[in-house]
Amino acid sequence: MRKIVVIMSVSLDGYIEGPDRDISWHQVDDELHQHFNDMVGELGALLSGRTTYELMAAYWPTADADPDVPATLAEFAAIWREIPKIVYSRTLEHADWNTTIVREVVPEEVALLKEQAGGDLGLSGADLIAAFLRHDLVDEFRVYVHPVLVGRGKPLFPHTDVSTPTTLRLTGTHRFGNGVVLLRYV
Repeated sequence: MRKIVVIMSVSLDGYIEGPDRDISWHQVDDELHQHFNDMVGELGALLSGRTTYELMAAYWPTADADPDVPATLAEFAAIWREIPKIVYSRTLEHADWNTTIVREVVPEEVALLKEQAGGDLGLSGADLIAAFLRHDLVDEFRVYVHPVLVGRGKPLFPHTDVSTPTTLRLTGTHRFGNGVVLLRYV
């Protein structure tokens, strides 16, 4: 059975983006980008919210058209175009590049998606992650901690009314040469 895997970059102080959706502080070099290419290339699909999808769709479909783009970025552009994408949105009317629009998170539909053949399902976007967590649908977390303090912005995990802490088990770590650390939890 496929797993729902949260895949997100975060600052050391817990933000996925700074003010005005700034992600210029992400420290993605060739080593980390190749890791992302290899990892995303093994996934069965990407699950995201509208905002994440629109940010990705604004860049990746044609990123490899620039002859000066680094090879790792060109490779990811092709991966992104081809991989199935599911966008959860109540407002998005149309999406291209192998994308399906779903209006809301329905646990029974997610269970059927997990039963399909193929690789794990990569989940991104803080609001969508929160919705999946409310329904206890997340199986694994892959959090890429960037060695920077952003100070304010959008947190990876917004405040919730959780009455009981969720205990996770660390299954692996990896330190990249640029100081980014991958933490894997189930």
